[in-house]
Amino acid sequence: MHLARGQRVPLADLIGSTTLRVDIDLKGLTVDVSCFGLDARSQLSDDRYLVFFNQPATPCAGVRIARTAGSATGFDLALDRLPDTIERLVFVAAIDGPGTMSELISGQVVLAAGEHQAVFPFTGHDFGQERALMLIELYRKAGGWRVAATGAGFSGGMDALVRHFGGELAATPPPPPARLSLEKRLEKDAPLLINLAKQATISLTKQGLQATQARVGVVLDASRSMNRQYKTGRVQDLLDHALPLALHFDDDGALDVWAFDDTPKTLPPATVQNIAGYTETAEGGWRAWYGGANDEPKVMRLVIDHYRATPDAPPAYVLFVTDGGVHRNKEITELMIEAARYPIFWQFMGLGGRNYGALERLDTMTGRLVDNCGFFAIDDLHDLTDEQLYDRLLAQFPQWLSAARAQGIIR
Repeated sequence: MHLARGQRVPLADLIGSTTLRVDIDLKGLTVDVSCFGLDARSQLSDDRYLVFFNQPATPCAGVRIARTAGSATGFDLALDRLPDTIERLVFVAAIDGPGTMSELISGQVVLAAGEHQAVFPFTGHDFGQERALMLIELYRKAGGWRVAATGAGFSGGMDALVRHFGGELAATPPPPPARLSLEKRLEKDAPLLINLAKQATISLTKQGLQATQARVGVVLDASRSMNRQYKTGRVQDLLDHALPLALHFDDDGALDVWAFDDTPKTLPPATVQNIAGYTETAEGGWRAWYGGANDEPKVMRLVIDHYRATPDAPPAYVLFVTDGGVHRNKEITELMIEAARYPIFWQFMGLGGRNYGALERLDTMTGRLVDNCGFFAIDDLHDLTDEQLYDRLLAQFPQWLSAARAQGIIR
């Protein structure tokens, strides 16, 4: 069913369920999409019911940001979970950067549950100089929920919308200039990473890492058994996810990269300019790096020496990716005990393999000044949502930062 601008209809007539998905996709502009949970006065009386990339769910989980393909932003709704005080959900979009809604190429809101779907389409011709839109509303009436295809322009941006709905803006200091321009840099050189950058921000905020400075490196297993991970694009996907962390943590926005089989290889740093197709192009592409057996200690030594060479620089976060077959357990253990004295955190990730040896015993490894390692394994990178992956990648980093500061390893 297609909804027309201004149309109001019972939700039950559209999709027959109070558990549904709302996908919002606007093409031609960079926008932030949010959901305001309002009370009977149409006011945001509880800030926890404003759902956006920095606060991805309500306390009751009645509204949650969901993973989507492409440029869309999705919300999973379980309306029965919402408290009675929430009378209305208003979905809005605000321009992030220059432009007005008249420049919008196309847009749509899709409500779906199972095989039932309703679409509200619109274009920039429907608007003028507005910088925000109130797209659709779901509201309670006569014991049920109704849908209104609002499609109304709003002159101000997101700050003005928050004030319009009675919310208060937090008085926070501005971020450093490099972080302020993060999405602008991505918009110019790597627009496909914008949604990943937003999701990384959510996980960084949850862990209290949004102001942390760190160098970021990735070590890639390039042994023969990794062939499928490169061919299917999983390694490229992982680099795509890692670069936003480097952009958040490090003002130079460069991701240090190494590959290893029986010989370690220092690859060019990954940046917004070269991240597209990095595994196919850097130093001749992955087929030129790959093919031998895995020798982890050699590349570990290379990484340690690299980050120790600039002791006054911020600490290093190293993502070490392998498909297993780890057999040099004694050497790895000795290196991690040594590395615990240095400002380097190691996040080991098992990808599509088995026999991870010493890496699986990192949490119980004794003899270290601090616990400087984390480990998790998955069969397929796509088994995790972006949110789940970032949460796992960052889960133990804050504890290491605290322990390393307490021991004087970092300032």
